[in-house]
Amino acid sequence: MIIGSVSEPRWKALVLVSIAELLGMSLWFGVSAVAPRLSVEWHLDASSAAWLTLAVQLGFVAGTLASALFNLPDVIRVRYLFALCAFGGAAVNALLAIFARDGATAIAMRFATGVFLAGVYPPGMKIIATWFRSGRGFALGVLIGALTLGKASPYLVNAVGSASWRTNVVIASLLAAIGGAIVLFFVHDGPYALPNQPFDLAQVTNIFRNRGVRLANFGYFGHMWELYAMWTWAPAMIRSSVALTGSSVALADAASFAVIGCGAIGCVAAGLLADRYGRTLVASTAMAISGACCLIIGLLYGKSAWLLLAVAAVWGASVVADSAQFSACITELGDPRYVGTALTMQTCIGFLITTISIRLMPLLVDAVGWSWAFVALAPGPFLGIAAMMRLRGLPEASKIAGGRR
Repeated sequence: MIIGSVSEPRWKALVLVSIAELLGMSLWFGVSAVAPRLSVEWHLDASSAAWLTLAVQLGFVAGTLASALFNLPDVIRVRYLFALCAFGGAAVNALLAIFARDGATAIAMRFATGVFLAGVYPPGMKIIATWFRSGRGFALGVLIGALTLGKASPYLVNAVGSASWRTNVVIASLLAAIGGAIVLFFVHDGPYALPNQPFDLAQVTNIFRNRGVRLANFGYFGHMWELYAMWTWAPAMIRSSVALTGSSVALADAASFAVIGCGAIGCVAAGLLADRYGRTLVASTAMAISGACCLIIGLLYGKSAWLLLAVAAVWGASVVADSAQFSACITELGDPRYVGTALTMQTCIGFLITTISIRLMPLLVDAVGWSWAFVALAPGPFLGIAAMMRLRGLPEASKIAGGRR
C-alpha cells in the first residue's frame, strides 16, 4: 500500500497523464471520423477509405516494433519519449490537414502518425506503473478510459465543431501537442521507477518465454481481434442504420462518440473490480459480454435506433473494459526492469492483429451485410477468455493484484 506523502502525487500524476493520453489519442480516429467527407471530396472507394484507419494501425505496429527491439521505453527517459512522439504525431496530422489533396498522400501521413503514436500509448502506461503498485488495475483502467475518450473525441468534434474537416483535424493536432507539453513539463517518474536499462535485444524473446506473460498476451490478442474492428466499423454501421430512419449525420456522429466513449466508464469500473475481485475474472466477464454483443448487434440493424444504440453502448463499455487488465498483468508478471519493452511488444502484436479484422469487416459487409458481419469478431473474446482462465489456474497468478487472480 502506498501511504504518506507519495499518495497525493500519484493521483496528480494519474490525472495529468490521463489528460495527456486523452489529448494525444485524439489523433487516432481524427481522419477516420471524417472519412465520409473525404470519400466524396477525393472520390475514394470503400477500400481506400478503410486504409485511412489501417495505415494508422500499421504505422503503430512499425513504431512499437522498433521501440521494443531497441528497448526505447526502458533505455531513455519515458516522459521525453512520450512528449517527442506526441509533438511529432501532431505535426504530421496538421500537415495532412493543410496539404493533403488525395487519398495516397493522406494514407502515407496516417502511417507516420501511427508510428509516432507508438511512443504515446505504451509509455503512458509505463509512467503510471511507476506511480502505482497497489491499485494499479484501477489506475491503468483510468488511463485506458481516457485514451478511449480521446479516440472517440473526433466524432464529437464532427458533431458540434466546424463544417470544415480540415479545421477539425487541425484541432486534433493542437490537442495532441498540448498533451505532449503536459507530460514534458508537469509529469515525473514515480517512486517505483527503475534506472534506465542497457539495451538488451533478448528482452523481446524473453517476453514469450514467461508463461504468465504469454497467457496474458494471448488474452490481449483475442481482445484486440474484436476491439479496433468494432471501433472502426460500428460508427459506419450506426451511420447506415440511422440513415434508414432519415436521421441526421450529426446524430450518428454524436451516437458514435457516445458508444465508443462508454468504454471509459467500462475501463474505470473494470479497474476497480479487478483490484478487488481479480484481473482474470473481470477481464473474462468483460469479454463474455462483448462477445455476446458481437453476436446480436447486427440483428438490430435497420430496426429501432434506440435499441440499437442501447446494445451498442453496452458493447462500447465492455469491449475495452478488459484492456487495462492485460497490461496490468504484464507489469506484475514480467521483468520489472524491462516492463516498457514488454508493454510495447504486447501492443505491437495486438495492433498487427487488428489490421486483419479491420480489413476483413468491409469484405464481410459486402458478403453478408451488417446483420451478420460482426459475428466474425466473436471468436476473439472467447479465445481470450480461455487464455485468462488458464492463467488464473497457474501458480504465477498469485503475483497478480496481490493474489487476486
